[in-house]
Amino acid sequence: MALVVAAKFFHDRSVLVTGATGFIGRRLVMALQERAARVRTLVRVMGSAPPDWERVEIVAGDLADSASLTRACAGINTVIHVAGFAHADAVNTPEFAARHWAINAKGTFRLLDAAVAAGVKCFIFLSSIKAVGELESPWVDERWVDERWNTPPETAYGQAKRAAEERVLAVGRSAGIHAVNLRPALVYGLGMKGNLPRLIEAVRRGWLPPLPETGNRRSLVHVDDVVQAVLLAAALPAAAGQTYFVTDGQAYSGRELYRLIRRMLDLPEPRWTLPAPAIYGMAGLADGLLGLAGRRNRPVWTALNQVLGGAGYDSSRIQRELGYRPEWTLARYSESERAKRKS
Repeated sequence: MALVVAAKFFHDRSVLVTGATGFIGRRLVMALQERAARVRTLVRVMGSAPPDWERVEIVAGDLADSASLTRACAGINTVIHVAGFAHADAVNTPEFAARHWAINAKGTFRLLDAAVAAGVKCFIFLSSIKAVGELESPWVDERWVDERWNTPPETAYGQAKRAAEERVLAVGRSAGIHAVNLRPALVYGLGMKGNLPRLIEAVRRGWLPPLPETGNRRSLVHVDDVVQAVLLAAALPAAAGQTYFVTDGQAYSGRELYRLIRRMLDLPEPRWTLPAPAIYGMAGLADGLLGLAGRRNRPVWTALNQVLGGAGYDSSRIQRELGYRPEWTLARYSESERAKRKS
């Protein structure tokens, strides 16, 4: 199996992980420790490391501090760049756009410079599915949307990620570094943050009415499978110079997401639904009321569009070329969480 190759690859290999205290970063550090890698992490706040990091070297630093990046990359073979400003759906103000560019783009540029100067051999960049533009329709068949989908990103977050991706591959070519971009879909799993936990909470509290079946498709991926993709991308020569979508191999409609969340929460499935236009109308009304209170970023509509909009992507290429095999689906995760609640 491909992961056995990855295990051998990482044994006693020096690996720097940025964003190591985050949702994905912590799982990645754990996987590297299991494979006997020599792990170093870049953290902004000393003392924020988990207690099980006894064998992890910690370097204080920041993506804005070139000197700290130089220290972090010294003697490192492989850099896995997970850190970033992750507010992908935040209001698109000049302030947020500047932060996205400063952290997600320029921070990556600085880290690449430090990696090249230190003689790093491998650089894995955890980008985002947002690095390409939105689908033209929520009903686009995800089997047709693979890495050839090259529509420019529309958001400041996506634009910064795309610029970082382009620099990663360019530096990889010019410096002879094994460089890979990974574009995970919306990531779920224990400790997740963002729109999906908010959706789960809305269902739990009864704030979200029963969603209709619209035929839209959305891709997701479990955090453990993101880690699997990272390990394979670093270990296998075929990945060098490539960019991959990473999903759990499924594509969910809004109705399916709603049903799986209710099952996760052990709630019965309603026998009625509201039409999508009516639900969007309610979201618009709620955002209008929030706007009167100073909220201008349409949070309710944004959250609803995360469910009923289109974002289905084909990750079969990473399966073919690297042997990536997602172990989780949202149905399996839903059942595991349901079982935990009953135990």
